[in-house]
Amino acid sequence: MTSALAFRDLTLGYDRLPAVQQLHADIAEGSLTAIFGPNGAGKSTLLKGVTGALAPLQGNVEFGALERGDIAYLPQQSDIDRTFPLSVVDLVAMGLWHEIGPFGWLGKKQRARVDAALASVGLTGLESRPIGSLSGGQMQRALFARLLLQDARLVLLDEPFTAIDARTMADLLDVIRSWHTEGRTVLAVLHDAETVRAHFPETLLLARELVAHGPTEQVLTVENQFRARQMCEACAGPPHVCGRDAA
Repeated sequence: MTSALAFRDLTLGYDRLPAVQQLHADIAEGSLTAIFGPNGAGKSTLLKGVTGALAPLQGNVEFGALERGDIAYLPQQSDIDRTFPLSVVDLVAMGLWHEIGPFGWLGKKQRARVDAALASVGLTGLESRPIGSLSGGQMQRALFARLLLQDARLVLLDEPFTAIDARTMADLLDVIRSWHTEGRTVLAVLHDAETVRAHFPETLLLARELVAHGPTEQVLTVENQFRARQMCEACAGPPHVCGRDAA
């Protein structure tokens, strides 16, 4: 197995208080993996550690043949300021930042790629709409279009299906499956066990510490999920470490 990512004794936290402790796991290149666990398990914290937004307190993240520049990251919608005066096309075009820079302009070929990305997620005709006027599902489609343009080998998704309708979820799952078919590595923080079982072959079950990692049907057992809940409930630390903010 070739690893896209390796977590080596990885501890991450805030104000030197750990939210993820001594994680040791390998994420195979080209795998489609769900990061699953109760509230306060450290799931979103782990993605921040992979992106470099959060420095390890201990251990490290190894990238194998990848580099941090190979990452496309979708944060939770609640982390995005939708009052900022951006149009849909401006938001999606940010996926070409590595080509055009922060003050560049879209050439004819680049605009065609933006239009193709919008079409692939069903947003043709909404290019000029301000992002603040979009529904939750439309906003998520626009963010996926931006990811498509980044053309990254490693895709990180933090709660990609929160507050969207069933049709949008099905369409975005099609995009994720296409990434997997192309050999990209996808890591997604999810909270619905049935979605994980139906669509994600691998699962990393986290409860601040690693509970289990491997094929989903072997990881998401009743016993493992009960153990994960017990481990998180036993945490008596501050809310920003053990509560929802450390999801």
